[in-house]
Amino acid sequence: MGTIMIKLIVGLGNVGAEYKDTRHNAGFWFVDALSDKFGIMLTYDKKFHGSVGRGTIVGQDIRLLTPSTFMNRSGLAVAPLAKFYNIAPHEILIAHDELDISAGSLRLKKGGGHGGHNGLKDIIPHIGADFWRLRVGIGRPTHSSMVSGWVLSKPSSDDRICIDRTIEYGIDALEILIKGDEQKAISLANGLKLPT
Repeated sequence: MGTIMIKLIVGLGNVGAEYKDTRHNAGFWFVDALSDKFGIMLTYDKKFHGSVGRGTIVGQDIRLLTPSTFMNRSGLAVAPLAKFYNIAPHEILIAHDELDISAGSLRLKKGGGHGGHNGLKDIIPHIGADFWRLRVGIGRPTHSSMVSGWVLSKPSSDDRICIDRTIEYGIDALEILIKGDEQKAISLANGLKLPT
């Protein structure tokens, strides 16, 4: 098992106090948790339109990025950083919120479409689709007309606890992925179903 060369981990979300605790920021929460666990400081860097950090995760030199461009312009942050440091799409993992799975669930996969996610929709034209995605479940509202209000509102406290626990499992899966056991990482992430 060779090392999977993940060199850049991006968390998607919206900047600003009014968005900080909203479901759409689950990707930010993932990177914040990584930053805490591995002691990687994030500082704003205007040339990459976001907050950037660099540190070691399971022996691998990794950069973290949280774009400050707002969700639907995420590619404007990801593309210049990847280009500047010569990071290929398959060396990037993007963590984002996912409507199609419930809070307490995760999905890890490489490649695929954007699934209607505005952040991915903007990133794919810039760098292609061959990157890793860690999809953090936030559940779906009862009616499709409520989706934008749902992603931009705060989860219930029970759901938030569940999402935070999910993120801990996501970090475990990421560590396994970096160590080179792709199948085990995917099985751990995709098999997770916490009671909500």
